[in-house]
Amino acid sequence: MTEQEIRQLIFQLLKKIAPDTEPEKLQPDDDIRHTLEIDSFDYLQFIVAIDEQLELDIPEEDYGKIDTVKNMTNYIISKKTKKV
Repeated sequence: MTEQEIRQLIFQLLKKIAPDTEPEKLQPDDDIRHTLEIDSFDYLQFIVAIDEQLELDIPEEDYGKIDTVKNMTNYIISKKTKKV
């Protein structure tokens, strides 16, 4: 999965969970939750959706590491690389 495909998936899942937002306008270093003004429950749903869609195991202690599109993308790439 390429970085672009991961970003598209992130935007798609964010749009599904928070339909009133415009995730495609997020910059790589924008804090996802604060920039889109989504609450902690929606953000948790987003992380669970990423986890399920990509069959990752994202532990709760890693949630703080995946706060931006850039960090989320890098995190997914590193997790997927370890799985192979």
